[in-house]
Amino acid sequence: MGAVWIPDVVRNKALVAGARGWLRDLPDLVASLERDWSISVGDAYDEGTEAYVAKAVCRDGTPAVLKLLVPRDDHGPARREITVLRLANGEGCARLLRSDEPRDALLLERLGRSMARLGLPVRKRQEILCDAARQIWRPAPECGLPTGAEIGRRLASFITVEWEQLGRPCAERTVAQAVGCAERRAAAYDAERAFLLHGDVHQWNALASPGGFKLVDPDGGVAEREYDLGVIMREDPVDLMRGDPGERARWLAARTGLDVTAIWEWGVAERVSTGLLATRVGLQPVGRDMLRCADYLSARLGTAVTGPP
Repeated sequence: MGAVWIPDVVRNKALVAGARGWLRDLPDLVASLERDWSISVGDAYDEGTEAYVAKAVCRDGTPAVLKLLVPRDDHGPARREITVLRLANGEGCARLLRSDEPRDALLLERLGRSMARLGLPVRKRQEILCDAARQIWRPAPECGLPTGAEIGRRLASFITVEWEQLGRPCAERTVAQAVGCAERRAAAYDAERAFLLHGDVHQWNALASPGGFKLVDPDGGVAEREYDLGVIMREDPVDLMRGDPGERARWLAARTGLDVTAIWEWGVAERVSTGLLATRVGLQPVGRDMLRCADYLSARLGTAVTGPP
């Protein structure tokens, strides 16, 4: 197979991860999967951030999507995504057709356009995302996915280290607030309240399906359900700076019957960590907007806040 086109954000993510060899060998990897899975691979999508994603067609004519994640030494992202998709079994997220963890490869059902392309109002998007996430939520003991305690500690560590390495692109009080929120959620982990989560519920990960919308690209975890709603809290950061910043958290809590403080705190941690990551890989203006919103909220609310105003 000849050269393959790789989106700049995916290329940058691979370079940050030290995966130059993966970039070099990607055409051969695609060709090997075409042979092994009896598929034909077409053009790559331009919306990927974590993986090379391309259209594919199975031997029987079934349309599909080939996804090749930027590799890690432990194949952790591929393992987590495969686990979530197997457990969800097509409910609320894309159906998994084939997988190969050692090659960080997945073959998925092909869905329609991203919600982000459809221009839906913010509240309508949030309603759809909540409904899709709720289809995934289910007990999943002993599945090997990260727990809420591990997710919270990982976020706190990532924020602290990345903020320094990027030259402190947001205020120190913002980082203190985000780390405090992540640490409180880690300490609050309760296995009795832990459910299977998608872990990255936003409009770019929601694709049209015959029944409405399904989620793709799960990060995976077993934690309080409020974590998935915290991801919704971090999104649309410019919108969040207009009016009452706590209204979204209260609406999400009312719609799902979950805890408003936990939703808010996960949102604070996710907003800063995602803003830093987007800055690292050159995903702009997303990174700037998230960190600007985080600074706005920390200036308004202070570092000790433990819930929405």
